[in-house]
Amino acid sequence: MSISRRDFLGSAATTAAGAALARPAGAMPWVSVAERTPPAPAAAARPVVISSDNGYSTDASGKRGIQVAYDLLARGGDPLDAIIAGVNVVELNPEDQSVGLGGLPNEDGVVQLDASCMHGPTKRAGAVACLERIATPSLVAKAVMDHTDHVLLVGDDALRFARRMGFAEQELLTEKSREAWLRWKANPPTPGMWVDTRPKGGTRTSARFQAAHEYAADGSLAATTGTINMNAVTASGDLASVTTTSGMAWKIPGRVGDSPLHGAGQYCDNTVGAAGSTGRGEANIKVCGAFLAVEFMRQGMSPEAALIKVMERVLAMTEPRLMNERGRPYFDLEFYAVAKDGRVAGASAYQGSRYAVADASGARLMDGAYLFKREERPAPRK
Repeated sequence: MSISRRDFLGSAATTAAGAALARPAGAMPWVSVAERTPPAPAAAARPVVISSDNGYSTDASGKRGIQVAYDLLARGGDPLDAIIAGVNVVELNPEDQSVGLGGLPNEDGVVQLDASCMHGPTKRAGAVACLERIATPSLVAKAVMDHTDHVLLVGDDALRFARRMGFAEQELLTEKSREAWLRWKANPPTPGMWVDTRPKGGTRTSARFQAAHEYAADGSLAATTGTINMNAVTASGDLASVTTTSGMAWKIPGRVGDSPLHGAGQYCDNTVGAAGSTGRGEANIKVCGAFLAVEFMRQGMSPEAALIKVMERVLAMTEPRLMNERGRPYFDLEFYAVAKDGRVAGASAYQGSRYAVADASGARLMDGAYLFKREERPAPRK
């Protein structure tokens, strides 16, 4: 039987994709789809908003970010304007230490913020990284999108741009976050962000390196992270995505995670869907997770199946030092996705993650799909 060149190339591409996601020989089996997945909700009627679970929490006035976003969508608002208004609720809440005002600082005690956004109908995007003294980096990212021919501004120049756009500066380190930072400096419960590259038996090269390494005395590879991702589709099928964060707590100054990187921390294609993430950004950057999720949906996968595939790719690209002998990661990473038809999903490495959804039935929390059961998460390494 003859085979066309097109059929041959298609078969080869499918084989290569499967090989790229294959697990190492002898690896422990993952949880079956039936076990790891909660009962699938019916396809949500548009409009719909999905976010990380902190989009469901309330601020001092009782506002829920995801409900604010949905109400704007229901009134015919632009999808990006709606979800940025939603994440602003979290950014401006000083009790939420994951983003914006009150976000946890870097190792020098300085709050540095990252954000990015994409607008499906216009195919435009904007982002800022290492932004200081502006509580709403999501709005500055949108200003980059709206007013410049660029996509990403960073550091002092991002702040200079924000000033030019009329954003008000303020001290972002609240007393609550400052006290948390002081406690970490006195007796850090999480490791410093430095990797020991010494040959065995060598000596540390600096007091700073030594001090950072001593922060890992309990052997834990966990780190405090905080982010909000929010995605939306309107009644007519237009999409948008935004992710905003104060990043990994106690990070090395200047560290940029996945949140301000289009295709990693969030991604939107108006013909397919939108996706985003929270958690260990370094693991997500290497697989362009949000872009990959949207591409899997383009191929016909449901949002849930797409996110599970992305999580498998994350693990395939994870360094051995961050995995135990059974192939279980010491960290977690959560993904969120919405398809153009209104279907939504959330997924993570470990059982127990939740995500927020708002549609005509109201705002609520949903259980996410996962690869591993909660009890399989490895204890910190000693």
